[in-house]
Amino acid sequence: MNKKRKTHLELSAERPDWLKVRLTDAQGVASVTEMMRELRLTTVCEAARCPNLFECWADRTATFMLMGEVCTRHCGFCSVGKGIPGGLDPHEPQHVAEAVQRLGLSHAVITSVNRDDLSDGGAAHFAATIARVRQLNPDCAIEVLIPDFGGRRSALETLLDAGPEVLNHNIEMVPRLYRRARHGSDYQRSLQVLRWAGEARPDRIRRTKSGCMLGLGETREELEALFEDLREAGVDVLTVGQYLQPSPAQLPVERYVSPEEFEEIRDRALQMGFLHVEAAPFVRSSYRASHHVSPADNSAQEC
Repeated sequence: MNKKRKTHLELSAERPDWLKVRLTDAQGVASVTEMMRELRLTTVCEAARCPNLFECWADRTATFMLMGEVCTRHCGFCSVGKGIPGGLDPHEPQHVAEAVQRLGLSHAVITSVNRDDLSDGGAAHFAATIARVRQLNPDCAIEVLIPDFGGRRSALETLLDAGPEVLNHNIEMVPRLYRRARHGSDYQRSLQVLRWAGEARPDRIRRTKSGCMLGLGETREELEALFEDLREAGVDVLTVGQYLQPSPAQLPVERYVSPEEFEEIRDRALQMGFLHVEAAPFVRSSYRASHHVSPADNSAQEC
């Protein structure tokens, strides 16, 4: 590692040239939008203002967000609505399955808001959705991007029993930043969820996965310590992207990390034993998710 590199992030208020979203086929985006409205579905693409929305929707892919648009936690980086959520939609599993079928997906990603108001954190609803998607789409691989379920192992077991191929739980950031940016979450609790998931390989799931964002004030040393924790927990796949402030209501960006530095971080993570690493400014946990099932493709992609 270059000893001259500064360990703390330098402030940078201006968004650099490499952080530009490529707009693509508007007609493809419109058709997916229409279908989502018809089936009364929520996507994390819209709710979290993902920079990859245009590219992914034009390619007829999406990440489905279960259990509404209101989260019970108050993370400072996230634009998803916060507050008291409503009841679960019993038709949602069927609607997600129909959307997967109509999009012709070979790999579906299913996530949710945090539902700390539910005794199982929503695990049974996840499981019902997995079952219905698999029934209607038997050849489709299923990836779940889950909350921590309040650290309840029984909830995680409910999800594992449903048999997703990939289980993803994002660690999001280095532990020092949790108090400021992840109110209601706990770094060690998230690591424990990933450890439990790792114990389910390879009999019940094929891959465990986690991701984090850069640009909130972490140091390189803290980031490598986080990678070590994830490897100790048995995580196979790692995604690393640039934090982008969704609106003025969320935390500001402390620094924009260059594509060259992301490449260094990717190489270092691979050296530490991850099977697959995506690291680039616009990388998000669901981007190119179908490539993460196999360890053969380790090329970082920038969208």
